Amino acid sequence: MSNKLEGFVRDNKKQFEVKGPSDALWGKIAAELDKKQPKKKTFGLYQWMSIAAMLVLTVGIYFGYQYKKSTKEILVADINPGLGKKEVRFTSLIEEKRDSLQVLANTDPELYKQFIADMGKLDKDYQELKNQLQTSPNKALVGKAMMKNLEIQLQMISQQLYIINQVNQYKKEEKTI
Repeated sequence: MSNKLEGFVRDNKKQFEVKGPSDALWGKIAAELDKKQPKKKTFGLYQWMSIAAMLVLTVGIYFGYQYKKSTKEILVADINPGLGKKEVRFTSLIEEKRDSLQVLANTDPELYKQFIADMGKLDKDYQELKNQLQTSPNKALVGKAMMKNLEIQLQMISQQLYIINQVNQYKKEEKTI
C-alpha cells in the first residue's frame, strides 16, 4: 500500500506544486487565526480597588511615620543642655530627699500627708509645664519655668526636712530635761 501512495505522489507531484492550497482553505486558516488573537488585558474594578487600597495604605504608613517622628517628646535637654543637666540634678536631689522624708511617714503620718500634698501640687504644676513645652512657641521660657518649679520643690522639701530635724531635736531636748 505504501508503494501505491508513493507512486501516486510521484505521478501527481507537479499538480501539488503548481496549484497550492485553495482559497477556501486560506479563508479557514485566517478565520482560525482571528479567533486565537490574544485578548487585551484590562483592569477590572477589583484590580483598581486593590491598587487604590495599596496606595492609600502606603501613603498612610508614610504620613503616620512622619507624624510619629514629629511628635517625639521634646525634652528640656533638647532646648538647652545646661538646663537638662540642671533638671537631672534637681530631680535626683528631690528623689533623694523624698526618701529621707519617707521616714516621717511612720513617726508623724499626718504631717507627712500634708508635706506630700504640698509636693503633689508643685509636681502637678511641673507636669503641666512639661506638657506645655511640647506645644509652646517659646520653649526656652517654659524650660526655665520648669527649672524654677524644680528649684522650689527642692527648697520646699529641704525646708520640710529642716522642720522635721528641728522637731526631733526639740523632742530630744525635752526628754533630757
